[in-house]
Amino acid sequence: MRTAIVTDSTAYIPEHIRAELHIHMVPLNVVFGQASYQEEEELTAEQFYIKVREQDELPKTSQPAIGRFVELFEQLGEEYDAIISIHLSSGISGTYQTAATVAGMIENTRVYAYDSEISCAVQGFYVIEAARMALAGKPAEDILARLDEMKQTMKAYFVVDDLHHLQRGGRLSSAQAFLGSLLQVKPVLHFENKVIVPFEKIRTRKKAMKRIVDLLGEAAADGEPMEAVVIHANREAEAEEWRQELQAQFPRITFHTGYFGAVIGTHLGEGALGLGWYKQ
Repeated sequence: MRTAIVTDSTAYIPEHIRAELHIHMVPLNVVFGQASYQEEEELTAEQFYIKVREQDELPKTSQPAIGRFVELFEQLGEEYDAIISIHLSSGISGTYQTAATVAGMIENTRVYAYDSEISCAVQGFYVIEAARMALAGKPAEDILARLDEMKQTMKAYFVVDDLHHLQRGGRLSSAQAFLGSLLQVKPVLHFENKVIVPFEKIRTRKKAMKRIVDLLGEAAADGEPMEAVVIHANREAEAEEWRQELQAQFPRITFHTGYFGAVIGTHLGEGALGLGWYKQ
């Protein structure tokens, strides 16, 4: 059985890894005024953060057009027995729902839309695992069962410099954003029930990052093999330094670095840092 793996651009999987693992990607869009760009294809993360600094207004984002899914799924249906399409949390984007809708329209293969309930490189963990299993010839049902298993321990926590990005994009309430800015709070944020909410309110960025490390330590206490990723919004050097510190502190965990690209960066703002993990 041949199973194709599809994801959206917010998994931020490097192009060479997508090519190596035969991962197909559908881009979300970033809109500056009248100009729309498909992230990862027409706009890199580096280009995005430069462009934001040059603009008076923050950009907007939009999910892929339904036709993009129809075209890709029909094309893949010509050579694959099944398609698994893994997307960012349905609580912050309609992308998963669009994929699920199109899945019901495709007649030449079976299509399974999967809600990662998260985003960025942590979403990418699901995609890469699914792609490796697909290349090994595992059936779609086994891959989906494995994704559900991973979801039991998948976590991500992050801290942002400015809560107004999340509030303006409707990902955080106005009251929460106002309170955070008024008190100079750097809350630790996470996904809960598919949406972004404060986990704890902490006064400084340094303390917030330490709290995230403490949470990782609690998760790693049982000694089970884990994979983790440091994610940054245009703070590559800081992220790499943090990764090295974490690797020294937790030698049994495999650490990677990832980034918040254009779409997620629009809502978190430059300078955001995150840490995600799951138990292998």
